This record gives sequence, structure tokens and C-alpha cells, in this order.
Amino acid sequence: MRRLLPADLYVQVWFDPDTDCLMQAFHHLRTLQRVLQDYVPRQVAEDPPAPGQLRYEWRQGTLLFTDLAGFTPLLEANAKFGQKGAIALLQVLNQYFSEMITIIGKSGGDLLEFTGDAMLVQFLEDVQRDDTAQAVRTGLRMQRAMANFQDIDTLQGKFSLAMRVGIHAGSYLAADLGTPRRMAHVLLGQTVQRAKRAESFGQVGRVCVTQAAGDRLQSLFQLEAVHAESERDRYALIQDNFSAEALGEYDISLNRRRLTSPLLMDRSREGLIREIRDALLRVQPLASYLPPAILGVLVESVAERQVTPDFPTPTVVFVNLMGYPEAADGAKPEDLPALTTSFSKAIALIDAATKARGGVLQKVTYHAIGSDILIYFGVFQSQRENPVRAAGLALAVRDIVTHLSPPQVSGQTLIPSYRIGIASGAVFAAEIGEPRGRREFNILGDPVNTASRLMNLAEEGDILLTQGVYEAIAPCYQCKNLGVQSLKGKTKDQLIYALQKELGT
Repeated sequence: MRRLLPADLYVQVWFDPDTDCLMQAFHHLRTLQRVLQDYVPRQVAEDPPAPGQLRYEWRQGTLLFTDLAGFTPLLEANAKFGQKGAIALLQVLNQYFSEMITIIGKSGGDLLEFTGDAMLVQFLEDVQRDDTAQAVRTGLRMQRAMANFQDIDTLQGKFSLAMRVGIHAGSYLAADLGTPRRMAHVLLGQTVQRAKRAESFGQVGRVCVTQAAGDRLQSLFQLEAVHAESERDRYALIQDNFSAEALGEYDISLNRRRLTSPLLMDRSREGLIREIRDALLRVQPLASYLPPAILGVLVESVAERQVTPDFPTPTVVFVNLMGYPEAADGAKPEDLPALTTSFSKAIALIDAATKARGGVLQKVTYHAIGSDILIYFGVFQSQRENPVRAAGLALAVRDIVTHLSPPQVSGQTLIPSYRIGIASGAVFAAEIGEPRGRREFNILGDPVNTASRLMNLAEEGDILLTQGVYEAIAPCYQCKNLGVQSLKGKTKDQLIYALQKELGT
């Protein structure tokens, strides 16, 4: 129980485990279970694997991806006011997420993950094959709800938020992987990437679908073709010509049961100990999906059910691990154990290297190529050497990926590769989502975006840095000046460096 009880309660249980103390521990674990269930996808919450158990399955359905436009100016405006601004920003952000999550739930979707201010939603195929139309109706409802965020009052004036929505239908591999210390729920395959690309080809305020998704809609919606890169990459915008009554507010969804918490049946000392053991069996699998640092914050704040928002200044590392997601689609059934085991080992080794340097591996998520891994140093404990620790981690990732034992997929050896971006600066760190529903602790802001864009700019095997990170690590690491280059979303060109090796090696 040492990592699942608040420090003071753990001491009480250790030295004086009377019935009152054990009762507190039971109620704490029951509340913590509810919190952790809200931190993971619904299918994981309902049926989590044992910590360290590798589990995967092919799923057929429709994926909806959203991205928020206008959040960065809103963040920057509130950051000027410190803690007061953080609270105001969180109120706006969580109002947005609460409305969107409510629509997703009423429409039969399952919010798989947050990625910054973006969301990935799953609609599993049903017997009527209505999942794609269900996703489109959800997207239209979400876009209509964005009218509530057109004029947001702040201490710096009015701001507006808007959203893009992309939808793609197909099959994808859902996997739970990792070790008993840290698990992750990931999606592999081109279906995930194509849903992301549909969003990027769409327009603010509209719902964009791939041709594969559009073909399943038949005559239910009117589609407007948009620019296509190729015959395979065709997209269309959905015309919202429905009345409020025709679109409605919800879709009927079957097989969604309410998650329950344990009831205390025996209040004797022996009964409480038994109930606590049972509660631990329910909580531990869920707890393994969270980074230890975030789990620790939740454990200590579970009574308040609220994590205080802040503007820390961490060093952010984005790792793009390429090869595994793309290989899933062409893998034979007999290839999947080796493929998923190798991917699981890669993530576990990177997580271990991150922990050893005092960092946090936030999550593994999707990308147009490969999978993205968000890592940061200095959100929970600010340290001057955060950039040095981040650089050391990046070189450790290079060694890990280089020395992985590659699996065989369809008779070919899979050679994984990587590219990395590193940036530092102030971020917004908070528990985002629905305050009493689906949510997670995350960081958002310019350093996160910059690290991601540096990663995208990098070639395979490159580790790119901002000038600020370079200046902080220059006494310890050899870097190469790549000159001034443009980054997406930046009004000014940036001086970029490439990390090469630690000095003295």
C-alpha cells in the first residue's frame, strides 16, 4: 500500500492499524479507484489486465480525432497572471472538455486519450455498422457546441476557441503493454494515423472524413470533396444541414454499464483487512497506467479530488519511435506476439531510463509516422539541470533503439528508428478534462509544441534542440549548429542545434 496511501495515513496504518484507521484506508482506496477509472479508457477501466500482462486485439470501428485552435493565445494571456491565471485558464479548458466529453458519452463514443488539447475517440463497430455515422453525428454536435467558446472573457480581453475534427474507419490493433511498474494502452496501425491526417486536412468548424469513412455513410450525409494528396488520400467535409431535431442530442448505445465501487459489508478489523486487500487488487492494475509522479500527486490529493494548476518551466522531450505502428497492418497473426513484445520492451526501457534521470514519461500516443512519447523534466521538482537530464535521456533512447532485438514481420526484419526534439520553457500543468469524469494530468504550452515540431523537423536518428537548451547543456554535450530554420506555427525562424554526444565519451 506504500504508494497508494497518503504519507500520513500510511504511517498510521503501519503503527496503529485500528478499525478507525483501517476504515480511512478503505475509503481512500475506494475513492482512488474512482479517480483512476476516470484516468484510463473505459475498456481498460472495466477490464484492466494484470500489471505487466501483455494484451492485444484487432478492433474494427471508427476513430474521431479533434484538435483545438486558439488555445495558445489564451494560455499566454493567462500565464501573465500566475496562479490566478492558471485557475482561470483551467476553468475555460475544463468547461470545453466537459461539454465535449458529455457529447461523446451521449453519442456512444469512448474517449481513449487526451493529447494536449486534442482528443482521440473510439466508436466500435456494431451489428448495424452505424459506428461511422455515429462518429459523424458526434463531430457535428461537438462543432455546434463550440459556439459557447466564441467570446471568452479574460483579464487580457476576449479570446475564441475553434476545433477541427477528423474521422476515419477501419481496423487497428489495441494493445496493453509494459511492466508491472508502468503500463500503457496504445493503438497501432494506419487507421489511427489516417484519422489524424483527416483532421489536418479539415477546416476549423467542420467535420472531415476520409474516403474510407465517407464510403460507409451512403446517403446519410452530404459530402464536399477537399484537396487530396493522392488517390488513396481523399477527404471530404460533412455538410451540417440538419435541424436541431434531426441531429438530436444523443445516440442509443448498448453494452455500456455503470462502473461500480465496492461496498463495505464487514466492518470488523478482519473484515476491513479483507476488503482492503480486495480493493488493492482493483486499484493496482489501474495505478500501473500512471507515471509514479502523477500517481503520487493524485494519492495525496484524492480527498480534495483536485490537483492545483500551475505554470512550471520544465524541459520537454518528444520522441518519435518509428516502425512498430506501421508494421502492425502487415503483420501475420503469428508475428504479433514478437511485434508487441518488442514494442513493449522498447517503451519499458525508455520509461526506465526516464525515471533513472528524474523525468516523467507522460504517455505513448499516435503520430503521422510511428508513435510519439511525451517526456518532461521539472514539472514536479524544478531543477537547474533539467536540460542536462533531458539530453542524457535522449542519448539513452538512441542506445536503447539501436540495441533492440528486432522482430520479424511477414518474413522481414523490423528495424525501429527514432527522432527527438527538446525544448524548455513555461507550460500549463493541470488536471484537464471533466472534473468529476474522464480526465488526466497533462502539460500544454509552447515548449510542448516546439519540442514536437523539432521532432518533426528531425531526420531519423537526429536529436534537435532549441538555442536555450543548447546553452544549458553546452558545457556537458557536443552539439552541432544547424543554423536558423523555420518551425510550423512560429512567426520567427529559430536557431536549431543537433545533440551529438556527451563530452569526454
